[in-house]
Amino acid sequence: MGKVPWYVARSSGIVAWALILATIAWGLLLATKVLGRRPTPAWLLNLHRYLGALAVVFVGVHVGAIVLDAYTDFGITDVLVPFTGSWHPAAVAWGIVGMYLLAAVEITSLLRHRMTKRAWRAVHLLSYFLFASTTVHLLTAGTDVKALMASTAAALLGIGVVFGAAALYVWRNDAGGPRAVARVPRAPTH
Repeated sequence: MGKVPWYVARSSGIVAWALILATIAWGLLLATKVLGRRPTPAWLLNLHRYLGALAVVFVGVHVGAIVLDAYTDFGITDVLVPFTGSWHPAAVAWGIVGMYLLAAVEITSLLRHRMTKRAWRAVHLLSYFLFASTTVHLLTAGTDVKALMASTAAALLGIGVVFGAAALYVWRNDAGGPRAVARVPRAPTH
């Protein structure tokens, strides 16, 4: 197979990280009501779900390609249990933790109708830790980390999403932000 698994592992890992970022950013847009109090049509929520599902698929491809790659020599235990491998164990552990957090968020999203809103929300808030752990994994385990542009772009993008979401949240809840204008009933005219 040569270098194909290595290139698939690298590219699928970067795509998975970008999809996690996109899913979180889209979820923040929905949660902070930037798109309106009750976003419609249904495709807005479906896009959020679709991005999350794609992230799961690309993480699966990433992990599968790592196992198939002969250079790193990872086994199943090495990709499922943190600190068991010999290749950058701490850096890989961040990715494994991220994988489990992604699984928890996605599984509970599928079971949302069977959970209380509070429990679902508590698990869904783990998305922020998911993004943090996968970003640390990208920056410490990724072989492309030596490329200064990739590292800088990833860090700035993450910071931009977090601060942008916070600014949007404050703007929407601030007295000067857009609000629905209350309609005052007019007196009947005779």
